Amino acid sequence: MKHIPIRTCIVCRQQKERDALVRLVFDGDCGIAVDATGKLPGRGAYVCKEGDCASSARKKRSLDRAFKTKIPDSEYVKIAEEINAIGNGNR
Repeated sequence: MKHIPIRTCIVCRQQKERDALVRLVFDGDCGIAVDATGKLPGRGAYVCKEGDCASSARKKRSLDRAFKTKIPDSEYVKIAEEINAIGNGNR
């Protein structure tokens, strides 16, 4: 039986298979990026692909806590759009 990695969404705190989540990476120089490959260097956090976790992250300031820094609202909007595009299969 193959091991299936389990990760926790930083917004809803549900544990899911890694494939059901999107990895976000914080690099102090470049800001926050969506890591489609799961191999980018930097501190990572996971958010659900489906549902409203991407939009709720801004309200709860989840990325601020996960990356231990102040994230501007413009970054939250950009990240939410990218996650929604991935969740809808556009990427």
